[in-house]
Amino acid sequence: MEGKREDKTPPEHKCPALCDCLHSSVHDRENSPMMRAVLCAQVCKVYRFQKEDQRWLLVREQMSETPLSFSLPKQLLCMLMNEHTNRVQEVKKLGDLSPHWDGLRHDVINHCNHLIGCYLETLAELDKLSVSSCFKSSTSKSDRHLQFVPTNLHSQRMEVTCPDSTGMWYEVITFGAPADHHQAFKHGGLKKLLSKHTNRRDSFVSYSQDESSRARDLLASVAQVQPLVFGHAEELLSVSLELNTNRLLQVLDSLAQQTEQFVHMLKDELVKSALLAIHNQYSTQCSNSSHVHSNGLICDNLPASQKGQPLLHEADYDEEAWDRAWANVAKSLNCIVAMVDRIKEQQDRPQELTSSEQQEVTGKTNTASSSSSSAASWQEQLLPLVVTFRDCVREAMEKARVAMTFVVLQGAAALTVSQGPVQLVQRRHAVFSQALSAVVCGFLLKLCGGLDDSEFLQQLYTAGVLVQFEGLLSTYGDEVGMLEDMEVGVDDLGRVAFTVTEAKTEQLDDLLPTLHGTWGSLVVKVPLPPEMFALLPQELKEGCLIQIHPVLFNIGINQQQSLAERFGDSSLQERLNQQSCERLKAYCNTLRDRLPEMAGVQSLSDLLSSLDRSIDTRKRKNVKVLWIAAMVCRKVNGVRLTSCKSAKDRTAMSVTLEQCVLLRERHTLSKQHFSTALDCMRREGCRMENVQKNVGNRKFAFSSVQLLTFPKLYRPPDGSYG
Repeated sequence: MEGKREDKTPPEHKCPALCDCLHSSVHDRENSPMMRAVLCAQVCKVYRFQKEDQRWLLVREQMSETPLSFSLPKQLLCMLMNEHTNRVQEVKKLGDLSPHWDGLRHDVINHCNHLIGCYLETLAELDKLSVSSCFKSSTSKSDRHLQFVPTNLHSQRMEVTCPDSTGMWYEVITFGAPADHHQAFKHGGLKKLLSKHTNRRDSFVSYSQDESSRARDLLASVAQVQPLVFGHAEELLSVSLELNTNRLLQVLDSLAQQTEQFVHMLKDELVKSALLAIHNQYSTQCSNSSHVHSNGLICDNLPASQKGQPLLHEADYDEEAWDRAWANVAKSLNCIVAMVDRIKEQQDRPQELTSSEQQEVTGKTNTASSSSSSAASWQEQLLPLVVTFRDCVREAMEKARVAMTFVVLQGAAALTVSQGPVQLVQRRHAVFSQALSAVVCGFLLKLCGGLDDSEFLQQLYTAGVLVQFEGLLSTYGDEVGMLEDMEVGVDDLGRVAFTVTEAKTEQLDDLLPTLHGTWGSLVVKVPLPPEMFALLPQELKEGCLIQIHPVLFNIGINQQQSLAERFGDSSLQERLNQQSCERLKAYCNTLRDRLPEMAGVQSLSDLLSSLDRSIDTRKRKNVKVLWIAAMVCRKVNGVRLTSCKSAKDRTAMSVTLEQCVLLRERHTLSKQHFSTALDCMRREGCRMENVQKNVGNRKFAFSSVQLLTFPKLYRPPDGSYG
């Protein structure tokens, strides 16, 4: 058995056909435009390992950086800045508000502007750094301007070539656990910090982006139509002086059309539900002795101006009041229509009026003339009805404006101030950015490697893609906070989807993925060169979304985990593994239901049952949980990611072990040579190069005493640590 660098070709008399096969596979795969766009700064090692049948395996280990480490965080920063800029503009357009609501708007604007300023500064720094680097080292993980960039992100890939088969690739993405090391973990991580703001979030009514958009459109439309309605009403009074029934009917018809449009807008159920929400919120405020503003300050009493504000004071709110409000507009218009019909009828038959009818009309109009069709009589008959009509329109308009303003403000607050302090929101965005960059890199490699697999492509648009995170963090000290950060970052990925597009050109910039949408509904567009795009099924060509199904399994393996298990608390790890197991089972069930003929899908039950049992046993440092989860992930064509604090030492142990297990299980690596192969990869392989580029030496950061607490298969060979 031998370990070799790529520039040292194995002796040709050993396996010449094997070398030719490897060369062809490497050449075709590595020189494609897509791979050149996604991977850079490659480090390669080549090994020859003996199989059980005494023949040779040729193994190529490759570790690569990716431009996505910087390009995706920069795109995310731009997207977040645009989103917050738009939100500021939206709430500014709401016009004059009561002091309470204006205070909420002020909080939203300050929150957004603070984030915009911070992100502008971060983006400027990333623009400078990304010119010369695609890599953030472990020593820079606490850098304030690099929190959106994943730590030590690499693709770790292994190509295995046998004498009787072409090269087969295995991939795992390695990166430091997505966490905000700049803000550190004195007060815990995201999961703990967000839980402190649950009550604050509950004080806001949650509205979807679609509902907020409808509210903004309704505000704009009603504001546009109301002047037209009032204008036609005034014109009706003016025309009544002309004593021209045809002209009067024309103006009335225009008024009726505009009013019908106005009433149709007001019938939106969103208005009714918002008015009820306003009442409920006011009732909640009144039940408390004080009102909490979104800036955290306590006001002992509600603003005086708010006390006089309608809708917020109705102790016995009538849910049908809003229906009556817009119905009154229609009824008051009907009264005007009836009066105009009466006037027209009187105009058409003045000679048929009896003296008593003339006296009645005269008494109503209080004019000196006895003619029922006089100009003063027409206007005076219409005036009180038009006044009532305008009052009804004004009341309905004000109720709708209050309701839709409430929706827009609550929607803006729910996405900003209700998420917690600015620092907490920044932390969540940064952690998500790190996780997203790693996942996108893994998905691109998985997609490029699976274009010839019709089952895999069908799986993407039918069930989505599984993304399995393997964590090696302890549940003791700062790493608890890191794990809490990672949990939220992984969960947030569940609201991300991929879609595949055809690249405009094969230039590297045109082949990089782009981000679209907003926070909470993000779509990653993946461009493929035309010849690769042509291999996709029609569903993917038409832009079908590929949903992400993230799971996180964590098993601490170091000396700190030993402390946690003896004197601390491992409940966080147990809960995460249990939740992820349920999610994994749900995904596999979906796969079985939708693609029952898919290769290997029916054999998942045994693996999932074994995973369930391994988690339930709660054995100390039960790394079998990680092994089974990884096996399930590979069986369902998932994306594999492995992390520890900085993806340098513990991650190296995990990745090399996984590679050797794959060689043993899938390529019959000789069992007596398993340990030798494992030591060879750890001592001379790509992961040692990773240590070198991160800290400047070729030693894993373990001590002999620490390694005594590690599972045996996760211990490096002598001389490779210190």
